[in-house]
Amino acid sequence: FYQVMRVNPKDIIMGVLPFFHSFGFTATLCLPPGSGIGVVYHNNPLDASMIGKMIQKYKATILLGTPTFFSAYIKKCSPEQFKTVRYTLAGAEKLKKNIAETFYEKFKIIPFEGYGATELSPIVSLGVPDYIGRNDQKRQVGHKPGKVGHPIPGVVVRIVDPDTFKSLPYNTEGLMLVKGPNVMLGYLNQPEKTKEVIKDGWYITGDIAIVDEDGFIQITDRLSRFSKIGGEMVPHIKVEEEIIKILGEVEPVCAVASVADERKGERLVVLCKGDINIEQLWEKLSTSGMPNLWIPKKDSFYKVEEIPILGSGKLDLKSIKKIAQEISERKNGGQNQGGTL
Repeated sequence: FYQVMRVNPKDIIMGVLPFFHSFGFTATLCLPPGSGIGVVYHNNPLDASMIGKMIQKYKATILLGTPTFFSAYIKKCSPEQFKTVRYTLAGAEKLKKNIAETFYEKFKIIPFEGYGATELSPIVSLGVPDYIGRNDQKRQVGHKPGKVGHPIPGVVVRIVDPDTFKSLPYNTEGLMLVKGPNVMLGYLNQPEKTKEVIKDGWYITGDIAIVDEDGFIQITDRLSRFSKIGGEMVPHIKVEEEIIKILGEVEPVCAVASVADERKGERLVVLCKGDINIEQLWEKLSTSGMPNLWIPKKDSFYKVEEIPILGSGKLDLKSIKKIAQEISERKNGGQNQGGTL
């Protein structure tokens, strides 16, 4: 991480990631004393107003967070407060295009994206500024929009068919495997579970990804965040992205889950937070150009008080699915016609 980021002795990290999360433990607790750079901490990563003041006061240069935290900074921090920041990295979940673009428009700082997993210590890849040689004669591209960079030194990734585990060519979507010294030894006292995720030294990430001809990785979705509807795999995150785009939001105001369906096996359900006109949203979604199979039914949009978020800043997918199931069951039982939970 230190080698790829090219940190210098004058750098100061704004530490907002919780230490119980592997990203925060490694990048904001271990990296500063291990590399001799400065760090300032705040215990609430969503306290955007205070974080903006601290960045300005301590002249922080590096900000690491999750897309959820970044959306809060867009709303509550000023460009002046972020004037000293030279490098920002979003991880833990996919950085949606609208958040990346809005962050850059406001702060004129590229929010680079990284990828990792607790089982991988946790960093696999990250976007970095382009490397420019002497006299601007040579340039090595360090990032591409929507991609999570190259694997860090010593780590290799492989894209395979999820069913056959046969390697796939460049620019082909498939299951991503990772190999390197960062792969865990195993789950503590769970040898059978370990065998399920590590095969011949390769860790099976459960993420669907593409590697392009330049070696850049693009994460398209979690294997678990697909629904099989009418025999076709439907990606939840792409439906979420289209909804967020229509609403013009940067905060996670919606979440897609699936529930059982007698006719098609599964059907999509959308949890919506706040004062959203579901009728208008559904009409715009229906004319967005997305495949019809990907568009949830109008009566499968449910209003909720909050979208569940974990302390790490990720969507709480387990709670989201549970809420979707509960509302769906009540509605089908005739006790609720969509309603609010």
